[in-house]
Amino acid sequence: MLEISQIVLLVAAGTAAGLSGSVAGIASIFSYPALLLIGLNPIDANITNAVALVFISIGSITGSKRELIGRSDLIKKIAPANLIGGILGATLLLVTPSTTFQKIVPFLLALASIVILIPRPQIAEGDTRVKLRTLQILIGSIGVYCGYFGAASGAMTLAVLIQTLGVNMAKANAVKNVLLGVSNTIAAVIFIFTGHTHWAAAVPLAAGFFIGGRIGPSIVRRVPQQKLKIFVALMGGCVSVWMGIKAFS
Repeated sequence: MLEISQIVLLVAAGTAAGLSGSVAGIASIFSYPALLLIGLNPIDANITNAVALVFISIGSITGSKRELIGRSDLIKKIAPANLIGGILGATLLLVTPSTTFQKIVPFLLALASIVILIPRPQIAEGDTRVKLRTLQILIGSIGVYCGYFGAASGAMTLAVLIQTLGVNMAKANAVKNVLLGVSNTIAAVIFIFTGHTHWAAAVPLAAGFFIGGRIGPSIVRRVPQQKLKIFVALMGGCVSVWMGIKAFS
């Protein structure tokens, strides 16, 4: 049974994660450490986080309806690759020893922090630089990463969509929300049957995820992104250093 302070922490971390996930494509730098702080081991924390992450997608898709108009055909073509990737990533997580995973996480978080700062070129909408097959491979690869850990998988997806499709950030963000929803959901379904999900922690975290995810798309439409990206990247860097010290000390 969680204490009130722990529940408040998880809702707050989930809201921050939902906002950063919807705005900048990076969520787990807030939610994953919060689960560790309340005493979950690395594998259980990651699985509980993955199950709750579904609610970011629900909130974000609800808030991104106008940007999704006319995108259904594209989503139908690339979502299956993301689905397969999510299954592979979730399976990989389940066969990876906890001690190994704990040492991998800091590097994944550091990578997430770098990815969010990579400049994304402005390309005229409709100017496709990479063929559909290549896009499917890239999205499928990100799906594997999303199912395995997920930190900054949204940022990676945003980068691929903007560079290959030439859409603005708001439209790329809306498609990203749907794709991550697919890979997160299939990973969550797999994880639910493992016995590693801590529901007392997952429920308040999911509530925060939904709140932040619902608000995020409106921020993407209105607020300049660069300062937000820098803030999230700095937070990710700090957390990766902290977790690296814990893992290797």
